[in-house]
Amino acid sequence: MTERVVRVAVVGVGDFGRNHARVYRQIEGVDLVGVVDSDSERARRVADQFGTSLCDLESLSGCVDAVSVAVPTNEHARIGCRLLAQGIDVLMEKPIAATVSEADLLVDASRQYARVLQIGHLERFNPAFVAVLPIIKEPLYFEVHRLGVFSPRSLDIDVVYDVMIHDLDILLALADSPVTSIHALGIPVITDKVDIAHARLEFASGAVANLTASRVSTERVRKLRFFQEHEYISLDYARQDALRIRVRQPAPEPQFDFVPIPTRPEEPLAAELRAFVDAVRHRTAPLVDAHAGRRALELADRVMAGILEHNQRVQLGAFAPPRAN
Repeated sequence: MTERVVRVAVVGVGDFGRNHARVYRQIEGVDLVGVVDSDSERARRVADQFGTSLCDLESLSGCVDAVSVAVPTNEHARIGCRLLAQGIDVLMEKPIAATVSEADLLVDASRQYARVLQIGHLERFNPAFVAVLPIIKEPLYFEVHRLGVFSPRSLDIDVVYDVMIHDLDILLALADSPVTSIHALGIPVITDKVDIAHARLEFASGAVANLTASRVSTERVRKLRFFQEHEYISLDYARQDALRIRVRQPAPEPQFDFVPIPTRPEEPLAAELRAFVDAVRHRTAPLVDAHAGRRALELADRVMAGILEHNQRVQLGAFAPPRAN
């Protein structure tokens, strides 16, 4: 039996949105109806590149089933609520919104209009992360590094919301326990926002996590390591591979088994958008729903509060980059 075609559009076709359009074009059973962007020239270029039409928000109602929204964060709630009210399912790029109260507006709108609202926490679909899920028991310690070189995109938000929030979402999913304590620090380096940050989280379960996030590094690193009883798991999001190190014999003469965890390499965005299309088509709850997006944002806010408290205590204003003349 042939499944119905899902009609989609992309709102916001900068770097992220353009990739959404590209991938939608590759998914069987999906019709990329059009693109929307405040920059008409950019919208036209992307529409021409992927053989689709220029649209506006008003014209989407009745013409599409679902939309990817990849606009600046401060526009998420306004545009998302508008689309949901039109009866359109939404994939909202992370973070879900600029504030938790705005996230609540989106949660309420998706419930009121019975719409799918998926949040774009991409790493949930990374093959390395998917591969380790079946072997997770009760991890007690996490070490996370997400470092990137400078890019002029997403400079409207701090690195905690732009970069670290990926790992905050992952930790909430893996630890499955409330965060009871946060120690954080962060500094601006080349923007007036926090460009590099570190946080130590303690969970009610007793688990501890150390996270470092940067968008001003000289190399790209996206790694997660965690320890659970008698073993250590390391995964590399960029390489899409994972390794399990198990204690075969304890000290004083320890022996270890090094077991690569099989993965199926795939572009995470393709897996994410296919999952979204499936949720739209079959009216099922998305893997990363609005509540997960809200939890990640709320935790990011707590990390930022810790950073601001630390900065006030050490009078970090002197470290801010100089203003342009």
